[in-house]
Amino acid sequence: MRVSELIGGPVYSCTEDTDVREAARQMLADDVGSLAVLRDGDLVGIVTDRDLMRELAEEHPGSRNVGEAMTPNPDSLEPDLDVEDAASWMMGAGYRHLPVVEDGRLVGMLSIKDILWALTDRG
Repeated sequence: MRVSELIGGPVYSCTEDTDVREAARQMLADDVGSLAVLRDGDLVGIVTDRDLMRELAEEHPGSRNVGEAMTPNPDSLEPDLDVEDAASWMMGAGYRHLPVVEDGRLVGMLSIKDILWALTDRG
């Protein structure tokens, strides 16, 4: 099975200027654990539930934006990568969410939950 078989539907995103509280609200509303951070349509980062927890724990004064909380220039997966290889890489690196990029274009977001579902639902 390939990563491309696990992605589909909308890719949830925000910009670097998005307030971290708004990003958290969007993630809750969309029931996702990460957002791709885009600048002029290009992937420049990823903000995850862990990033937002860190913001809360560090008690930053005032309102911060996603650009200050995100992981810039994130690693990414290619859609033709085997799911088991993606799982090994994500687990080894400690990633729970990774963008899927093809020819420099964001085409999806893969979560470790997606991979677990695929690897356990082979019926």
